[in-house]
Amino acid sequence: MARITRKELKSDKFAQEVGLTVTFFEEHRKDVVRYGAIGVATALLIIGYIVYQRHEHTAREQALTEAIMLQETPVATTAVGGGRTFQSQDAKDAATTKAFSDVVSKYSGSVEGQIAQYYLGSILADQGKLAEAEKAFLQLSEKGDSRYGSLAKLSLAEIYYTDGRADQGEKTLRDLMAHPTVFVSKDQAAIALARHLTGKNPAEARKLLSPIKDENSPAGSVAQAMYSQLPPQ
Repeated sequence: MARITRKELKSDKFAQEVGLTVTFFEEHRKDVVRYGAIGVATALLIIGYIVYQRHEHTAREQALTEAIMLQETPVATTAVGGGRTFQSQDAKDAATTKAFSDVVSKYSGSVEGQIAQYYLGSILADQGKLAEAEKAFLQLSEKGDSRYGSLAKLSLAEIYYTDGRADQGEKTLRDLMAHPTVFVSKDQAAIALARHLTGKNPAEARKLLSPIKDENSPAGSVAQAMYSQLPPQ
């Protein structure tokens, strides 16, 4: 993976690309929590690589690196090219959960600890452990850096909607719209909210998508596609 500079990380284009990554998974995964977790975890993987590709490697960066490497290890009965594999998803989940939990425990409050906590929440959500995932994301959203906290809120919103708490999900997404970050743009939050409102309130979904759909950006393309699928006024 090509190295992403700090300047690119802070750019609007990078935020839009992260948003497109999440939206792609949102449009192609059947399980709401699962695609939400994987989508954002994919964005976090980029951030993780930025952390561990630095020239100065601290103990916490190394611990995060090892946890991410475990998360990317495939589940297969036969190793390809002599690489490491897990014999089952359960074995992988146990190893990655322990690895990320250790980083969170040892380096709580650090950037690495926050990234690890997000990964941990994503893994728990993928396992269907929604209450535990919610707890991890909520803690990060309340006590973490605003950038990582915004990613946690995005996944929290998906959990709320999946769990039948639509009002809470909408409130969370509107808060993200009002307080965008480099990792979760206003457009991304608006698109996520519009997706959830399409069925019950298409007029509001149209209102949210209208100012985005004509933008020459990944978010604009996604908004245009969603807008065209709304029922006639």
